Amino acid sequence: MTKKNPWYDAAKPHHTPEGFRNIEPGVRTPGAYKKWQDERKKQGLPKPPRDGYPGFIERWWQPADFSGTEDAVWWLGHACLMVRAAGRYLLIDPALGTRASPLPFIGPKRKTPVPVKIADLPPIEMILYSHNHYDHLDKGTLKMLLKRFPAIQVMAPLGMGGWLRKRGVRTIKQCDWWDSVYSHGIRLHSVPARHWSQRSLKDHNRSLWCGWVVETKDWRFYFSGDSGYSPGLAEIGARLGPFSVAALPIGAYAPEWFMGESHMSPAGAVEVYRQLACPRVIPIHWGVFELADEALDEPPLALEQALLTAGITEHDFHPLKIGGKIAL
Repeated sequence: MTKKNPWYDAAKPHHTPEGFRNIEPGVRTPGAYKKWQDERKKQGLPKPPRDGYPGFIERWWQPADFSGTEDAVWWLGHACLMVRAAGRYLLIDPALGTRASPLPFIGPKRKTPVPVKIADLPPIEMILYSHNHYDHLDKGTLKMLLKRFPAIQVMAPLGMGGWLRKRGVRTIKQCDWWDSVYSHGIRLHSVPARHWSQRSLKDHNRSLWCGWVVETKDWRFYFSGDSGYSPGLAEIGARLGPFSVAALPIGAYAPEWFMGESHMSPAGAVEVYRQLACPRVIPIHWGVFELADEALDEPPLALEQALLTAGITEHDFHPLKIGGKIAL
């Protein structure tokens, strides 16, 4: 018997009776995953960084420093960010474990250290999740966060509440695209993304995926979540912009014929940057896990080339070190 989607709304094109879908049509053909796996194995991909992993860490990593009181955003590696808004701290997609996998001995392994231990985090009041993939929603990280901050609130897309409640989360707000929630002087908007969801063999696209806009009276921060490129992302800027800062993905894009449906390339991120009227951008979704065919150090080089190809020489779209921050 097919499970029903309890939030199903036939008027919303991203809803299905069983779950959710992208508005954009899929382009992958049957057998695409096997073809990709066979090709990367044959070519020995991904390759190590040019200066090796120690050299990459020396170039792109630093311990996070949470001193000061100004509103700011920190990139903690991959898609994990922390936001400080008027002294309140929000964590986005905290995956600070050793692997992005359901198993402790197999699956993508962290190649760069975490820039902060959970025991050293400032008081976290809220977590925002974009979807349920293991490189964004890490059970071990959540368990440790709940142990330290048992009253933490969680914002998540539709369909993730049951899983989170079973892991001990007491306060959960599940959101559809374009839903808004106001709390403690901060307005949070759940916005569309082009991706998918799955944590087991039986829950494909049963929960939703999204990005987030964090808004205060002084600034607006856009986190794209995990998303392939879509011209429809321009609507987010039209409805909720302009943004002071945006976090856009530039990694896990190769080969584009396979990854492009759900992961943005640096060239795609540059196009979204232009659609958003060129705010300051933190490139994310790179530098930690080898999820695709490109080397760990390739995304910032590809970003530099994509900006030049687009004729953009003056910009505010520069990679941060893992652990780095910018003021809001």
